[in-house]
This record gives sequence, structure tokens and C-alpha cells, in this order.
Amino acid sequence: MEALDHLKRIAKDRMVGFRIDEIMSGTHEFEPGMGPPGTHVFRFDVCWGPDDMRAWIHPGSPDFMVQPMSGTVIAGGLCDEAPIEGTLALEYFDSGKIRYTFNFEANGKLYDFVGEKVNIKPWNLPVSHTTCFGVLTEAESGRLVSRPLTFFQMRTLPNFIKSFRLLIRPRVME
Repeated sequence: MEALDHLKRIAKDRMVGFRIDEIMSGTHEFEPGMGPPGTHVFRFDVCWGPDDMRAWIHPGSPDFMVQPMSGTVIAGGLCDEAPIEGTLALEYFDSGKIRYTFNFEANGKLYDFVGEKVNIKPWNLPVSHTTCFGVLTEAESGRLVSRPLTFFQMRTLPNFIKSFRLLIRPRVME
């Protein structure tokens, strides 16, 4: 009973969140006139997780299953390890998708990336949780740059799991 009271105090006085590191890697080909021809590496290394799990798991919250994400992207023919900022949305209950959204700067231009893991169903998790279909556009013009196809490589699963870490911070009272 004492342990339960202690956990309740932590939940009331502190925000509990987590972070986890993920690598998605694959390829992309530029649309005509948007970059060099051929197949190029496309990889993003990100850290994501909610700051406040209470809001994250609450269906009425604007943060429901949406968390900040940051890291780097390699878009062969465009940039090498450019910093990225964005969000990761776990849309299991509405659209059955996981959506990665981020932007980055390369060669003086801002780019937007949206990638989706689709058809999330209990019977196809090994495929649906490992394949991400992306769209890379110029932020200002909206012009399509490429359609990256990236994968969560199962050989990275041990490091993915080991990267999980809890965040416990004082709750800011409003």
C-alpha cells in the first residue's frame, strides 16, 4: 500500500515520459529535375517519446499518442546528417497508421518529410511496423522531391529496446 501511495505522489507531482531511439533506413530516387539520377540512401535516426505519459495515453488530449521527435536525416544527393525536428503520431485507433513528420534544411532550402507505416493490424505487425512509405517535398513550393521507402531493420531491434529510458520531471503547475 505504501508503494502505491508513493507512485500516486509521483504521478501527481511529476511528469513521467520516455524516450526511445529508432533508425529507419532505405532508399529514394529524385523526381526528374529535383536531384541527381539514380537510387540514393535515405535514412533517419530519431529520438522520440512523450514528455507526459498521462496526456499521451488520454484519448481527449491533443497529445494523445503524439510525441516530439528529433534527430538527423541522410538524404543521398541532398544532405548528409541534417538535423530534423518533428513528431511521431501513433494513429492505431483512427487510421491504423504510424506517421513520421519532420522538416530539415539542405542547400539553403527547407524540406518536409511525411512517412507512414500503414495497415497496422495485429496479424501483419512484422511488415506494417517495419515499412515506411515517405513523401519528401520542398517546403516553400510543395514540389515533390522524392518518395523514400525506408525500413526498420530487425537487426537494430536489440539497440531499439535498450535505448528506452524513462524521464521523470517536476510537473509545472498552471
